[in-house]
Amino acid sequence: MKKILELIASYNGIYESEKLIKKRFIEFVQKNEDCFERHLLVGHITASAFIFDIENNKILLLHHKKLNKWLQPGGHCDGDKDTLSVAIKEVFEETGLVIKNQAQPIFDLDIHMIPENKGIPEHEHFDVRYLLLADSKIPLIQNHETNQLKWVDLSEMENYTTEESLRRMKNKLTLV
Repeated sequence: MKKILELIASYNGIYESEKLIKKRFIEFVQKNEDCFERHLLVGHITASAFIFDIENNKILLLHHKKLNKWLQPGGHCDGDKDTLSVAIKEVFEETGLVIKNQAQPIFDLDIHMIPENKGIPEHEHFDVRYLLLADSKIPLIQNHETNQLKWVDLSEMENYTTEESLRRMKNKLTLV
């Protein structure tokens, strides 16, 4: 628990709204020892990656089957407390991309509601997000959880998603 609390504490978002997100994250972790487990039905920590191709100014999005939305790759920690490793593992599982551990600080934190599905009640995902770099020319391998994978020009992202947290990460790229 100490490691994730230190990681979250070291995160300094640039938007006012991120202060509340950070505060809620810390409170959630402190109150829930099993915060990395998906059996915690009020919510759990997840990890994801905002994958950017600097050379071609593109981000990688996937169209999630269950949520019917364009999102960044990511998923459940399932007990693993190393959120960067989880994000990298999820990228591989969902896209086929092999990303070397790029020792990154947290790029973004987000808390979002996941709707009820197959008897699992509505719950929150406390998502730890990393900025990872990849080459958009590398072939992708789609898995069963996605309808489509797509490298999207940064200037066209709003044509795929209106998710506030994705727009926030896009805007942060201009500051990195």
